[in-house]
Amino acid sequence: MAYDLVERRVFVSDLEVGMFVSRLDCEWSDTPFPWQGVPITSREDIEKLSRFCKYVFVDMQRRVMPARVVAAPPSRPVLNTRLLSQCSYTDTSSVQEELPRASAAFATINTFAGSVLDDLHAGRFFGQDALLAAVAPMVSSMLRCPDAFLWVESMRRYDSYTYRHAVGCASLAAVFGRHMGIAEEAIVSLAAGGLLLDVGKARWPDELLHGEGPLSETEWTIARRHVDDGLKILDGAGVTDNEIRDMVLTHHERFDGSGYPHGLTGTAIPLAGRIAAIVDTYHAMSTPRPYRAAVSQHNAIRQIYAGRDREFQGELVEQFQACIGVYPTGSLVELNTGEVAVVTMQNQTRRLQPHVAVLTRTDKQRLDRPVIVDLLSQEGGVRREIQRTLAAGSHGVDPRESLAS
Repeated sequence: MAYDLVERRVFVSDLEVGMFVSRLDCEWSDTPFPWQGVPITSREDIEKLSRFCKYVFVDMQRRVMPARVVAAPPSRPVLNTRLLSQCSYTDTSSVQEELPRASAAFATINTFAGSVLDDLHAGRFFGQDALLAAVAPMVSSMLRCPDAFLWVESMRRYDSYTYRHAVGCASLAAVFGRHMGIAEEAIVSLAAGGLLLDVGKARWPDELLHGEGPLSETEWTIARRHVDDGLKILDGAGVTDNEIRDMVLTHHERFDGSGYPHGLTGTAIPLAGRIAAIVDTYHAMSTPRPYRAAVSQHNAIRQIYAGRDREFQGELVEQFQACIGVYPTGSLVELNTGEVAVVTMQNQTRRLQPHVAVLTRTDKQRLDRPVIVDLLSQEGGVRREIQRTLAAGSHGVDPRESLAS
């Protein structure tokens, strides 16, 4: 019987017994597999594919019988096909056109993030519908032009690290989902999961939640409970979305089994949890805390990259690096002229030459008015290039003082 081929791109590590591989990420002639395709009848088939490919394409309408009638219990949750790559996104709005909508979307999600903790402290639960409605405008804005929301988010001031981390993780999960070609509905779930990663901290005592120093051993024991407490809060709020629950439960698991609360390894960690681990770590490292300075976004990516195939899945790390860019939007940088600038927008074809706003003179003294420069298409005069990245607050420069919207 004839049928239309519906393909999805899948990491080899996420293949399941019963799938049919219709295409590879390399030439069939470079492998021992027949060009007609590879039926996945056992874990051994997946192991063989992993020697040649990182990605394959699965025919979603074709299923095959496993090699054994009685299969062993799965070692990890079943792969949720909502997170398989299936869409291709391009910017449909310029940054300037999108900024008003991005600002409105930011206000919506930021207000919801603040109300969640207030409600929980008062014994009230949010609902899943309200949660998804709060993140949906941000996702829509991200799909039109991700730089606009990332810029708005980077320029805002927050009352607490908790709110900033929640919104930051939500926006990073959304832009990562867009980069991976995930469908909009599933990106909304990823963004909602990112927003609620640390919702269990609402049950922390105030002195721990607002503490300004590293945790003691006793405090660390309490802190680790925020994962289980977060899942209980989701139960009370009636949140049944699989991606949201997976992200809250497994964002502290690590690919090599060194994480908590269950010490899961490899793809026993749900894909949404593997995404959440990268997003959560990156944002935490690049955000200042009362007891430590932030590292630059560039260096945060480098440190996560150094942990690929140990703490984090290597393929996902590579995709995240490609998604965020060498110099992420909102990064503080020093130019070859000695001027300090902030990255305002990516050049998709030349990631080393983004748009920047120059904030200081060569002697690091603040300019009265920022100078906007596209490092890719400079004409005449001194050509500016990024010399190095800077941690937030370097040289006393705060971009929000010059560029607050």
